[in-house]
Amino acid sequence: MINKLIKNIRKTNAPIVVGLDPMLSFIPAHIIKKSFQDFGETLEGAADAIWHFNKEIIDATYDLIPAVKPQIAMYEQFGLEGLKVFKKTVDYCKEKDLIVVGDIKRGDIGSTSTAYAVGHLGTVTVGHNKYKPFDEDFITLNPYLGTDGIKPFITIGKEENKGMFILVKTSNPSSGEFQDQYVGRKPLYELVGEQVNEWSKLHMGDGYSYIGAVVGATYPEVGKVLRKVMPKSFILVPGYGAQGGKGIDLVHFFNPDGLGAVVNSSRGIIAAYKQEKYSHVPAKNFADASRLAVLDMIEDINSALISL
Repeated sequence: MINKLIKNIRKTNAPIVVGLDPMLSFIPAHIIKKSFQDFGETLEGAADAIWHFNKEIIDATYDLIPAVKPQIAMYEQFGLEGLKVFKKTVDYCKEKDLIVVGDIKRGDIGSTSTAYAVGHLGTVTVGHNKYKPFDEDFITLNPYLGTDGIKPFITIGKEENKGMFILVKTSNPSSGEFQDQYVGRKPLYELVGEQVNEWSKLHMGDGYSYIGAVVGATYPEVGKVLRKVMPKSFILVPGYGAQGGKGIDLVHFFNPDGLGAVVNSSRGIIAAYKQEKYSHVPAKNFADASRLAVLDMIEDINSALISL
């Protein structure tokens, strides 16, 4: 899947990923009204609204982008009905030939870790039948439990030709409480990056590893360091737009070949119609604003990458 991600990036000339992280507050009133008419003010009604919101955004942007990143918590909050929409969204994006990064941030050991890997990347056997439960192409992982927590995902990933992005330096303000602490002469995030680099050798694509890293756009100097630490790992870069990251800040997340990073924007795209910049777009046509936001993001990042 890392080869397909690179192929999609080259085809679209867009090293970006759209974060499908819907909240009910993002969804225009006309969609919520229709879903509540059909299913009532219920978990099913909320999930139905999310599905129609997602579908319109996907339909408006899929030809411009290589990948999407649904955040599972935004679906889990609506229980089983929400998880059904998560799966429905994953399947629909794959029908559109998009790479799907399941933002699940799992991290455990032994049989528990294996079960997570099977559920999201692999195949489960039920009697004489085999199923792919969620079937994302990549997932995000928390490395806090060390190699015991990561290897089961690598094993399943190799079987299924799928990958993972491991949290190294996250974009949130309090990330430094742990990640910036020095262990010897290096901050913890750098040591984690070094370990990701070692893991990356276990599951390589043609030029890049299936094992990448998450490094926040809000820490560009850290990104510069970690790019050198993990030369063969793609970096998933959250924090663009709504959290303050800009294209000019992200140049050093990329390698000289113009690859090696994919930049995520979530509410900056899916809720673009709420921004002043796109206020001329009526709420009924919210997906048109999302398309404009994608085009602006691509231009911003590619303009910055000219300097590579």
